[in-house]
Amino acid sequence: MAKITVQNTEITIIAVNGDDYISLTDLARHKSDEPNAVIANWLRNRNTIEYLGIWEQLYNPNFKPTEFEGFRRQAGLNAFTLSPKKWIDATNAVGIIAKSGRYGGTYAHKDIALKFASWISVEFELYIVKEFQRLKTEEQRLLGWSAKRELSKINYRIHTDAIKQNLVPAEVTPAQASIIYANEADVLNVAMFGVT
Repeated sequence: MAKITVQNTEITIIAVNGDDYISLTDLARHKSDEPNAVIANWLRNRNTIEYLGIWEQLYNPNFKPTEFEGFRRQAGLNAFTLSPKKWIDATNAVGIIAKSGRYGGTYAHKDIALKFASWISVEFELYIVKEFQRLKTEEQRLLGWSAKRELSKINYRIHTDAIKQNLVPAEVTPAQASIIYANEADVLNVAMFGVT
């Protein structure tokens, strides 16, 4: 779980099956103290229903297009209401998740969440995109460092055995051997990290 702050609004991001899902509840709090009402109003919109349906058809093989068509025909009518739970249950949608409990709320795949953010405010959406990209860049930077550390850790045993067999003569003292190991470790650190 990660959090970003955009225009004094803290927004939660969770990972679901390797994809980022952004809290629509947090995004809606930017607009109103009643986030569920904001989400429900957004879901009433015909363009929203069409976007959600097309997204699901692209990414969800278990999506129920017949139920989607029923919602699409009703969207925009005065009496039409739709909650995230009703959408999920009726269409077998995966792009939106309704969670209850401590970290509850409505979450949506980043594609859908950004569409929701643009509905709230174009300016707000641009700030979210900027902050989300910063978060992803930071994660990639940390992942790169972590991957290099893991690679070094895995290769450590191989490297020390090779030094022992090929570079450390039998007649050296333990202190001299440690200097040889340290020099070779410096070579490895320069190769992996660019520093000793």
